[in-house]
Amino acid sequence: MRIISLCVDGIHQAAQRGLYDWLAEQDADIICLQDLRALEYELDNDIFHPEGYFAYFFDSGIKHYNGVAIYTRHQPKALIYGLGFANGVDMEGRYLQVDFERYSIGSLLAPTAFVETESQEVKIKFFDDFQALLHKITRKHRAFIFCGNWAMAHTRKDVENYVEGDSVSGFLEHEQLWMNQLYRQLGYADAFRIVVPEGGEYSWWPSGTVGEGNGMRIDHQVISESLKKRVENAALYKTKTFSSHLPLIVDYDIDDL
Repeated sequence: MRIISLCVDGIHQAAQRGLYDWLAEQDADIICLQDLRALEYELDNDIFHPEGYFAYFFDSGIKHYNGVAIYTRHQPKALIYGLGFANGVDMEGRYLQVDFERYSIGSLLAPTAFVETESQEVKIKFFDDFQALLHKITRKHRAFIFCGNWAMAHTRKDVENYVEGDSVSGFLEHEQLWMNQLYRQLGYADAFRIVVPEGGEYSWWPSGTVGEGNGMRIDHQVISESLKKRVENAALYKTKTFSSHLPLIVDYDIDDL
């Protein structure tokens, strides 16, 4: 099973840059997109509904603001919109999940934040609640793949300039600690890192242009512990760019959705 995830910085712009032509050549089973910056009714053009896929969208209700999508070749048994946090902070980002018999795949857009601002507090609350949810679902008899823009890098290997990165939202000390807990205590894994252990691979550039400035690897496919041995290949696609993020392609040894 091939899963492609990408934060598109606006789905209309990405489409104009050839995203859907490229996706048609990738033979992906599931495609997770984030930061659509479009309402669902604005996506009624055929280009946004590729042949052979079921298409699901979760917009923000606000024009030109966030939103996520999932395309899947297999019709899911259930859909989950949002994370269901009681305080509503999950609506500051966006999350859409498709459930199959044994697996669940989510498209996640984490809240953006700036250092020492109210947005940073929102982001902290979001991930505190998300951590509690992840801890709870580890007891479920199903595997999870969380794809998307997590807005956080894990280690120095994931930040082009880690000295400067220490003071940048996405690589603050508490964010590194959160990622440590995700992988070391909760038992989840970074699918890309299983295949590519060395550093120097980045998925996003704050400058807005791929390759310019200090890159960070903040786009992840986070998987349940039971899927660690199911990861076959993983790569960031670099030949053509569709946004300030690179597509993440992961192949899994899964054929029993």
